[in-house]
Amino acid sequence: MIFIKKAKKSLGQNFLIDQNIINKIVNIGNIKNDNIVMEIGPGYGSLTKKILNNKPKKLYAIEKDKKLSNHLKNIFKNSDNINIINDDFLEFIKKENVGKKIIVFGNLPYNVSTQILASLATLKKWPPWFEILILMFQKEVADRIIANDSSKDYSRLTVLSNWRFEIKKHFDISKNCFSPKPKVSSTLLSFKPVINKYKLKNPKTLEKITSVLFSNRRKMINKNFLKLFGKNEYLAKELNLNLSHRPEQLSKEMFYKIAMKYEELVG
Repeated sequence: MIFIKKAKKSLGQNFLIDQNIINKIVNIGNIKNDNIVMEIGPGYGSLTKKILNNKPKKLYAIEKDKKLSNHLKNIFKNSDNINIINDDFLEFIKKENVGKKIIVFGNLPYNVSTQILASLATLKKWPPWFEILILMFQKEVADRIIANDSSKDYSRLTVLSNWRFEIKKHFDISKNCFSPKPKVSSTLLSFKPVINKYKLKNPKTLEKITSVLFSNRRKMINKNFLKLFGKNEYLAKELNLNLSHRPEQLSKEMFYKIAMKYEELVG
């Protein structure tokens, strides 16, 4: 592969170049000729080429880097089933409607990966427009996403991600599979939307609850609980919540219950 310019650190660019890994990733999507596919950050098009070889109905490739976007348009100028869009993915999904049941691939930039996942997990309309997300994360971020309750990796991201997704870890990816080589390994995860029994009027409520309660990770949650609900200690008893616990000691379900109670009382 010929690199036309240096990767931009500001965009967290590390390009996947290992063909074996590329093949394994695309195969997870099980693409058929009636599928619409979206790729977040196609870079130089290594994964893009393999996706197109599977002959999807349409591929939307969202590339924020203007020079890379133009490069991709030149490479795929003879392909009529690809639409290369120079835009920020987070902005693109706010204003565009590209269809339903879309298969989404993404070698996510490390610096915005959690923001992208949180935005997709808290979409107002659910079930969402995508059928599955097949996304690559820095390994330590992936470990937080799939962490068990009360483990060292359990975090706000764990709670947000598992609220609406069935998550599967597929494999780790060596840093040697990228150019430029990052300092850490990556992990490929897939996310299938599910309907959680803990339903919220506004999904952003869960973002607020987790943000407040995890803001002092090593301290008891009592003070942060008061920030949310004021002096309503009876609520803790109603929720069967121990206010002397630290946030990582609360189950994911407890966070969902707290979020529902917050909407009920505070709005």
